[in-house]
Amino acid sequence: MAQGHGPLYGLQTPTLAKGGVDLNVAGMSLGTETETSYMLRYLFSYGITEDLQINLTTPTMIERLGDAPRTRGNSNMTANGDIEASLWYRFFSNAFGVGKRFESTAIVGVSAPTDDVRGQVNVGNSVHAAISTGYASRTWYGWIGGGYQYYFEKDGEQLGDLPYASAVVGYRPNIFMGDYPKPDWRIFIESLAEFPGDNKFEGQMDFTDSRSTKVLVGPSFLGLYGAWGISFGAMFPVVQDLTLGAVKERYRLAINLSYWL
Repeated sequence: MAQGHGPLYGLQTPTLAKGGVDLNVAGMSLGTETETSYMLRYLFSYGITEDLQINLTTPTMIERLGDAPRTRGNSNMTANGDIEASLWYRFFSNAFGVGKRFESTAIVGVSAPTDDVRGQVNVGNSVHAAISTGYASRTWYGWIGGGYQYYFEKDGEQLGDLPYASAVVGYRPNIFMGDYPKPDWRIFIESLAEFPGDNKFEGQMDFTDSRSTKVLVGPSFLGLYGAWGISFGAMFPVVQDLTLGAVKERYRLAINLSYWL
């Protein structure tokens, strides 16, 4: 029953079955050198067809960052206080063996902020587009992808854009290949590279430095039991080549509870 499952942070390709419904509640935390944020996020997904899926995600902010880094957080939930609607289209799928397939999925979305200022910059609406491709089987998984988020100007100020890329490798041990009611677990090693651009004031760049670079790596785990799923994991920065004034991250944590109707 648990279609559409995948990694916690990186871009993936699986979509829900036609008429499938997935309800998610996630807890997220992001820590920087000076602050820590806490957020609950809710995600509703519906399979229009087996290759076309619509999503809506909304946040409950418990503690915001005063100087929040621009990041997606994961493939279908933003890490900042945005309400976002997105559409996933799996435009290629080649099942060449039992439980084995290559596939590719495109993502487009629009979002509206729940805060007025982010990192001392007026925050406007944004659009997001991404594409991912990869391999899935009963034992091994692998996805690579990239995306781009663009923020619109608000009152003469504009958040910098966010190009990013992700790569994920997953493994399902043989011990978890039994049928329900046996539990089913997978482990993923996820990596995320982000290149947040400079903010603009009255059309002028805030800094003259080149684009920041940030690379994070970490493990995540996915457990399935009938119609229920739980995933949790962490990411830690291994590269942080930031522009002047940017705040360094220390970690990202997330736990996600899913129910497939």
